[in-house]
Amino acid sequence: MTTLFVATTGGHLAQLDGLSRRIPDDPGGSIWVTHANEQSTSLLADRDVEYVPYIGVRSIPGVLRAVPHAHRLLRERRITRAVSTGSGIALGYLPYLAARGVECHYIESAARVTAPSISGTLLRKVPGVRTHTQYPHWADRGWHYGGSGFDLYHPQSGPARELGGTIRAVVTVGTAAEFPFRRLIEPLAGLLGPGGALGEATGRPVEVLWQTGCTPVDGLPITATPFLPAAELNAALREADLVIGHAGTGSALAILDGGRFPLMAVRKAAFGEAGDDHQAELAAELERRGLARTIADPAAITVEDLMSTRSTRIVKTDTPPPFLLDGDPTEAAARR
Repeated sequence: MTTLFVATTGGHLAQLDGLSRRIPDDPGGSIWVTHANEQSTSLLADRDVEYVPYIGVRSIPGVLRAVPHAHRLLRERRITRAVSTGSGIALGYLPYLAARGVECHYIESAARVTAPSISGTLLRKVPGVRTHTQYPHWADRGWHYGGSGFDLYHPQSGPARELGGTIRAVVTVGTAAEFPFRRLIEPLAGLLGPGGALGEATGRPVEVLWQTGCTPVDGLPITATPFLPAAELNAALREADLVIGHAGTGSALAILDGGRFPLMAVRKAAFGEAGDDHQAELAAELERRGLARTIADPAAITVEDLMSTRSTRIVKTDTPPPFLLDGDPTEAAARR
């Protein structure tokens, strides 16, 4: 008996990593399937992993190419349970495995606050795939609520810790391969860079880790690190005085794990920054939980906005509740 954990990189993989620790172990152990990059090879360094070619957004050929691999895993590894947080990679594994009698679970991303993604909508129609939401307000007989990846975090207000001789900041836009976010990086380069408003207001030099993903940064006075290992990013977040990120699930989880209260900017599909506008919903949810402050227009970020985040820190519980993979696999079929 072996559990397959499968997810694309970025927020989907970060969520599955956290949720997997709240799912009862399978006696036969587990195997992970994802794409290889700095995040995944670092995050899963101690796991049994098979890396597969990247499946792009809405890539039907990519999904179809995954099916033979799913067949081989079933034959060689005796997969008895499969769990995925998406996105498109889930379509290459769960339908095939469910058809072969494997217990399959799709956990919709926490980024989907009000309704499922395209992947979730399709998998909801596949017999034998049990679908889960991380939000109780849209759970029903077809979408089971088992908990949320954000249940582990709680805000705690208090005096800001004293600044050192240098202000340490982290700017992160995640690992999305198709969607740049220069609209955030460009104004921050002026605000945080040499001679910028933050340094002038505080009288201190500012040291910034710029995690820029696929965003082009030509012409900007910054030293960019497009991608870096999860452990390195997490260490920088724990030591940061200020954190600014996009409102992506993976970035949010990493920042909260570091105990930081971030300033978050929302990507917009109209600017080619995302496939849709779900980040606005996630940003509102994080604000509702007291876990972040969001800014609609990155160009409007001020020194006051940045410094206001320093009076809140994030505490992570040591005893997370289990994520419950229960529910009848025939329920979804009964509703279709």
